[in-house]
Amino acid sequence: MRSTKYYVRKTHRYLGVFIGIQFLLWTVGGLYFAWTNIQEIRGNHLVHKDDILIIKNKMKSPDEVLKMNQIAPASVKEIKLTSLFFESYYFVEQADNMMLINSETGEKRAPISEEEARKIAFKKLKKDIPIKKIEYVTAENIDQHFQYRGGMLPAWAVELDDDSNTVLYICALRGTLEKVRTKQWRIFDYLWMLHIMDYNERDNINNTILRGFSVLGLMTILSGFVLFFQSSKTIKRLFFKKKSV
Repeated sequence: MRSTKYYVRKTHRYLGVFIGIQFLLWTVGGLYFAWTNIQEIRGNHLVHKDDILIIKNKMKSPDEVLKMNQIAPASVKEIKLTSLFFESYYFVEQADNMMLINSETGEKRAPISEEEARKIAFKKLKKDIPIKKIEYVTAENIDQHFQYRGGMLPAWAVELDDDSNTVLYICALRGTLEKVRTKQWRIFDYLWMLHIMDYNERDNINNTILRGFSVLGLMTILSGFVLFFQSSKTIKRLFFKKKSV
């Protein structure tokens, strides 16, 4: 009859083979996360911080601009003051709409044009980097810009001509730089996907696959401990030595 030790060893071996690759991916991902600068991953070293907020004396109140544009206050999720091209605007967000309203005139501003997106990109960059191309991102083509997932739409994708294939994403309705995506970020994102085992959205750390492999990983470790105690002569001598008669 086969012993318990035999079954523990078999369990440990097959679990090790099955989950070993994922253990390796977790380790590689962890090393990359620990040895990289998160500020560079986010692209903060390439762009300036947010512009100084411009406040003018002739500004209308938020209630005034909402009334002028026939916007019910109850429908507004957020309203805050922002600046764009040395003008101050109210950024108004509703459940299904966003807009910029001039704080002096109360008029809605048209979405950012391609040329304006180009100007914003050059203004935000710390270095003079040529622009390779600019693309308008909407719900219809967001799949081609997976790295902008969760960002406000529509937006302008400004691709730079540099070694990192940097892309600046500028919200067309807000005129703000939303995300900076570099080669380093794409490596980080791919390793993060492998790390949390969410191969669709890459954001869900509570997915079933990760939970299952976490349990299997725990079983592998515990079976290794059991096997160690069963095989150790020192442990046997200290704890399982028969008392002499």
